[in-house]
Amino acid sequence: MLYGDYIGNVTRLAVELANTGTLDEQGELVAAFFTEHEVTSPPGGDYGELPDLVRTALAESVDGAAPKAVHRLLRDYPPEMHLSDHDGGWHIHFSRNGTPAQRWAGQLIAAQLALVAAGDPAVTLGRCAAAGCGNYFVDQSRNRTRRFCSNACASRTTVAAHRARAAKNS
Repeated sequence: MLYGDYIGNVTRLAVELANTGTLDEQGELVAAFFTEHEVTSPPGGDYGELPDLVRTALAESVDGAAPKAVHRLLRDYPPEMHLSDHDGGWHIHFSRNGTPAQRWAGQLIAAQLALVAAGDPAVTLGRCAAAGCGNYFVDQSRNRTRRFCSNACASRTTVAAHRARAAKNS
């Protein structure tokens, strides 16, 4: 796995946690991460205040504000930086295998959002442009011009614009 893909995947975990308030173990990405790193979901999928803090950190990043929430994540969930070779090549991990889920996610997300705040070119964050959505997303497209969190939001926006033009012209 390329390290840029790893950063993108961990940032996707942050986005999922911010958008939904939990990490769904039924999802392919979360299930793979949890299995590979021996992490067990907290009871009831409750991550405490972590989702709100991550949501604030994403908002600050997307809005270009000072990364105060990232600083708090780093303080409250200090990463345990170490090398791992579980994928056949050395790469950096920020939490130990088997760490409780809230702490594990907090440590990983704190480190990755710090890299994003520092300008890591592998990941660009965005907020959905669809009316009434506001979800966050990771944009790793070639030209970093993604505007929507999903095809559903993009389609809904396109249809609304078409209907508005049709109503104006009739």
